[in-house]
Amino acid sequence: MLNCITIDVEDWFCVESFRDRFPIEAWDKQKTRVLSNIVRTCEILDEYNVKATFFILGWVAEKFPEIADYLNSNGHEIGSHSYSHGLIFKMSPQEFREDTIRSLEAINAGADIPIRGYRAPSFSINPRHEWVWQTLADLGFSYDSSVFPVLHDIYGAPNAPRFAHEIHVDESRSILEIPPSTVRFLGKNFGVGGGGYLRFFPYWYTARAFKRLNKLGFPGIVYFHPWEIDVNQPRIDAKFKSRLRHYTNLKTTEIKLRKLLKNFKFGPIRDVFDLDRKKQIGNKI
Repeated sequence: MLNCITIDVEDWFCVESFRDRFPIEAWDKQKTRVLSNIVRTCEILDEYNVKATFFILGWVAEKFPEIADYLNSNGHEIGSHSYSHGLIFKMSPQEFREDTIRSLEAINAGADIPIRGYRAPSFSINPRHEWVWQTLADLGFSYDSSVFPVLHDIYGAPNAPRFAHEIHVDESRSILEIPPSTVRFLGKNFGVGGGGYLRFFPYWYTARAFKRLNKLGFPGIVYFHPWEIDVNQPRIDAKFKSRLRHYTNLKTTEIKLRKLLKNFKFGPIRDVFDLDRKKQIGNKI
């Protein structure tokens, strides 16, 4: 079965864990590493003949318009990861609209292509906020991958559906919601195959979960950030929890990623969800 591989394109200082140290106003003063990390990511994917979905942060796309062109020219899918990497549930509807439009403008300056996919920073969409889906539909998005059905101190909607499902905006429009992968144990959902979950847990945990998901007829969703394969990135004196989340097991990301690419089939979201929708879409809401 074809699984999804997705990359959230942001630099090491753009993350929510370092927001108190690096507000967006300070980003221009930091030493960027995203260009070399993107090239390295694509080199790894090319070794396994895999195309991916890259959700690009608008600030990154604006600063480096060549990234969108490079990814598009190499056959990868491009989506939006917002402009400012701010938490969506802290934005007003107007702020969210303006942030999303700015992200699209920045990406299109590098690659003038339709952008159909969206992923919120830190999975920070509240599924009950109808204005989010209205805005995404108004701006031409077909799908979103932001509602993580787990319990987390920053994000998460533990009661949300675990698998892809339609969210109806009105009588004629809907957004396909594609949640990151989870496993269910003792009545609770646990993240798998992405970001910190990929780094913190051993490879067998991820592999076993993906085999289980595929056996049930569902594609797994892998996500990571280019900075997670960058073991030489700056180490800053941040809060303990922030350092723990950001730096733990960086050296294992590429190893685990390569094992996944070798042992499972992967493609971009556009390819995975062009397959048999009936088997991939769960209950409608």
